[in-house]
Amino acid sequence: MRRRSFKAFATSKQKGAFPALGLALALGGCAVGPDFNPPEAALQDNWIEKGDKRVANKEIKSDWWRTFHDPTLDRLVHLAAEQNLPVQIAGLRILEARAQLGIAIGQLFPQDQGGSGAATWNKISEQAANKANLPKHAFGDFSIGFDATWEIDFWGRYRRGVEAADASMMRTIADYDNALVSLTAEVARTYVTIRTFEVLLEIAQENVRLQKDGLQIAEARFRAGATSELDVAQQKALLQNTIASIPELQTGLQQAKNALSVLLGQPPGGIEKCLHGAQKIPSASPRVSVGVPAELLRRRPDIRAAEMNAAAESARIGIAESDLYPRFFLFGDIGVQASDLGKIFAPGSLFLTAGPSFRWSILNYGRIANNIRAQDARLQQALVNYQDIVIKAAREAEDALIAFLKGQQRAAALQKSVEAAQRAVELSFIQYREGAENFQRVLDAQTRLLDERNRLAETRSSIATNLVALYKALGGGWEIGHGKPIVPEVMQAGMMNRTDWGNLLPAQTPPPAANLPLPTPAGETPLLLPPDYEAAPMPPGRPAN
Repeated sequence: MRRRSFKAFATSKQKGAFPALGLALALGGCAVGPDFNPPEAALQDNWIEKGDKRVANKEIKSDWWRTFHDPTLDRLVHLAAEQNLPVQIAGLRILEARAQLGIAIGQLFPQDQGGSGAATWNKISEQAANKANLPKHAFGDFSIGFDATWEIDFWGRYRRGVEAADASMMRTIADYDNALVSLTAEVARTYVTIRTFEVLLEIAQENVRLQKDGLQIAEARFRAGATSELDVAQQKALLQNTIASIPELQTGLQQAKNALSVLLGQPPGGIEKCLHGAQKIPSASPRVSVGVPAELLRRRPDIRAAEMNAAAESARIGIAESDLYPRFFLFGDIGVQASDLGKIFAPGSLFLTAGPSFRWSILNYGRIANNIRAQDARLQQALVNYQDIVIKAAREAEDALIAFLKGQQRAAALQKSVEAAQRAVELSFIQYREGAENFQRVLDAQTRLLDERNRLAETRSSIATNLVALYKALGGGWEIGHGKPIVPEVMQAGMMNRTDWGNLLPAQTPPPAANLPLPTPAGETPLLLPPDYEAAPMPPGRPAN
């Protein structure tokens, strides 16, 4: 990108001197500190369960929740993406980071400039030692001027600052994507929990009806003298125990609905109309597309955020190292001054001060060196944190994948167990009614049936939640926000009424974190950029709005 020429105010005699000096310093400068290189991460070439026919190395679907074929879930996910408050906060942080990048770019221009003026009345003491040399003892002093100071970015101090701010902005974009990943997974998980409680309630109510039938049989046999009252008491105890479990399930159901309300950015109690549909646990195909482990580095926004955090810390090393070297400045002060207000613009009232200067912190007693070391330690922490996040991401994916696959096998066995337990209940009732078995066999069969049906429902629920966890671990879900406002339009209107946001609002969703480039190294950053971020050139692939 073309570098722009340096311009400074000077008198006609100095017109060629200071600009030439500034241009030489600017173009001859370098950016100290390391240029960031993407960290490496150790990942296996394939998943542990690669031999399972249910595992496909195809890229996962961006709208993975549709694999459950549940329109209610689809609607809830989209509502949450539009209304969730933490996601809106993440979007606002992108706006904040864009403004901070504008501040960093502005540091490449004269850092201090402004107009000044004063009107003072002065009276000299009658006892002053030099009063005889003054033309009068009382006089006015009026001045109007403009001054500016520009630190030339010779060592890349401010360019590294732009690089760090650029990386920080891209980290907020990755954080926004990660918020969407977490949100879609949490909505699906909470929805599965709601449907699971509904199924468990239905099972409990069916068992209440079954146990009431058993109680009628026991009471009839007791009245006929065929059995003792013990059978009746035992059946009543079992029935009341099942009835007692219903309020606990209802509590869990309502709490899950309250949690879903919060995810949708609504107060509790307002989502009943969103939950119409079949009250069954969502199920998906037993096959799943997981891609390859290396795709985690591209798909998971939290990994990208960790990489951008390391990039920012790397740039800050250069900022710290620049303190080892002299800092070069151009300064100028021009104005008019007179003791008579009417003559302030008269010939001869002009004053001017301009020139270069430098400042060098020499005796710093190791403060600068230790600041560099501290910043280098922060970079190393960020690099290790990146590796830790990558390894944990692989573990999360492997854990969820094995749980999803083995859960299917468990559900198949439990389905057969439920069918056998149901048949056992039917046979026990027949044999008890005919007097061939005692009532304890009936009680055991009913208890076993309730337990097996609950276990099957919970296993089916865990299959669904493990599939959700797998898609979350693979980094799926951020695509839902692509092309949509990062901040609701109503909120944007309020912000624009309150503050001049220039071209930063209205704000559209930035590119997904997976598609963002690395920050431009300071050595390749244009030396001079427009001071307002909205006019600043953007790296390829990033929106200019």
